[in-house]
Formats: sequence, structure tokens, C-alpha cells
Amino acid sequence: METWDAIRARRNVRTYEDRAIAAGDLDRILEAGRRAPSASNRQPWDFVVVTDRATLTELTTVWTGARHLAGAAAAVVMTLRPPEAERYVTIDQFDLGQATMAMMLAAADLGIGSGHSAIGDQEACRRILGVPEDQLCAYMLALGYPADRPLAPIARPDRRPFDEVVHRDRW
Repeated sequence: METWDAIRARRNVRTYEDRAIAAGDLDRILEAGRRAPSASNRQPWDFVVVTDRATLTELTTVWTGARHLAGAAAAVVMTLRPPEAERYVTIDQFDLGQATMAMMLAAADLGIGSGHSAIGDQEACRRILGVPEDQLCAYMLALGYPADRPLAPIARPDRRPFDEVVHRDRW
């Protein structure tokens, strides 16, 4: 898929086929996240990739909006190390957002759907995955082949109109 097509085809997928993702495809998605831009090249993240069905199901307990992980073929749990200074809190979140989007686009390019989720219960996430206490379990990204329809460019996305969003030179 071309980059522009992947951007237009990417959508939140919450139901998945019962089909594994090839290890090479998972690695490509993770590599996209690893290569994402990072302020001062700090790369404050770590990624825990999960393919075990029992663990995916257990991860649904860390956030009310994470039920879709139980049916996913895989999930990437993204963690952040503690920021060295207060100014890095927002910067690190922005960097992790870029890594998330890079993984979502790499997945879409492969025909793999994705659905993101927050994490509310830090203790449970750390316990389930063995994440060190000094790491913040930040977000999860479920991955799998869409059960409803394959990814394809969306002609009329449910988005605010372009001219309402884009301001040129001034508001």
C-alpha cells in the first residue's frame, strides 16, 4: 500500500479475525515505532509485544475501553521511563503519540487493523507484564486483521470539514 493510501485506510479496528500475525510483520510494526521521531532523540519508550491469548484477555482489565484486546492477534503495550524534568512529561507523551501513529500506519500498510487504548490500572499492567515499578504503562495498541472488512482508503471519513480545520496565515 502507498503511504497516502495507508493514511486514508487507517481506522480504529476493534474486532479481529482469528488469525495470527506473522512474526516478521509484527517486527516491522515495532520497528516503525522504534524509528519514530523523538525530541533530542531521547526515545523514552519501551514496547512490550503480547501474542499470548490469556495475557491479551488479562490486559482487558487495565482499562474499561480495552475489551477489544481479548480478540486481537497481538498488542503492543508502550511504556515510558520517568522524565528527568517536568518539561519532558508533555514531550514524552508527544513522542509516544508519534511512535503509536507510526505503528498504526505500518500496520495499515500490511492490511493489519489497530485499535488504541489507554491504561488506567498501573499496578495490574505492571503485574501482568512484569514491567518495572519505575516505568509508566502508557498506552496499548491492539493489532489484528479486521473481522468486518479489509482496510481500504475511506472516501468520506467522519471528520470535520477541511476548511473548518485548516486556517491559513491566521485563525
